[in-house]
Amino acid sequence: MIASLTGRVRTLGTAAKRITLIPVLIRFGIFLSTLIGLLLAYPAEVLAEQALGALVLVAVLPAVAPRRFWPTFAALVTVAGWLLATDGYDRPIALWRLMAVAVALYLTHTLCALAALLPYDAVVDPDLIVRWLTRAAGVLLATSVLGILLLELARLGGRENGWQAVTVAGLLIAVAVTALLAWLLRRR
Repeated sequence: MIASLTGRVRTLGTAAKRITLIPVLIRFGIFLSTLIGLLLAYPAEVLAEQALGALVLVAVLPAVAPRRFWPTFAALVTVAGWLLATDGYDRPIALWRLMAVAVALYLTHTLCALAALLPYDAVVDPDLIVRWLTRAAGVLLATSVLGILLLELARLGGRENGWQAVTVAGLLIAVAVTALLAWLLRRR
């Protein structure tokens, strides 16, 4: 048991000596995007009541272990904060806040995917990171434009029928994108 613990400590020391800058910056980006999403999702009343330390811990977990279930856990905690703010504290749904939380969730997700591929001691070409983030920015831009268009469609259709139309349109778009990706994958 002691030999196992000693071996793990030595392995950790070796990894700490070999760590490179790019994987650390990616993990810092994971922490930052997760924390921003959490701070935007939760109401200020909850943040003032000593919950900030717990939320910082939730933001640290996916940055430390992006291959585990912690990114999903952080996303679920963020969504729970959003639901708490809108339902529990009657905070009105603001488009900018909703988009910002969605952007933070997506950035956390995509940066965790990148960090899961890179070991701590990886030597990474900066062009790889630029291409990865450019692709993520394209997805975020397209999603934001589509989301705003669907929201405007809901306003044109009235409150009752408009939200249902947006939900159905969103589901149809999700199915179409999934079918397109499956077709592209099979074509390969």
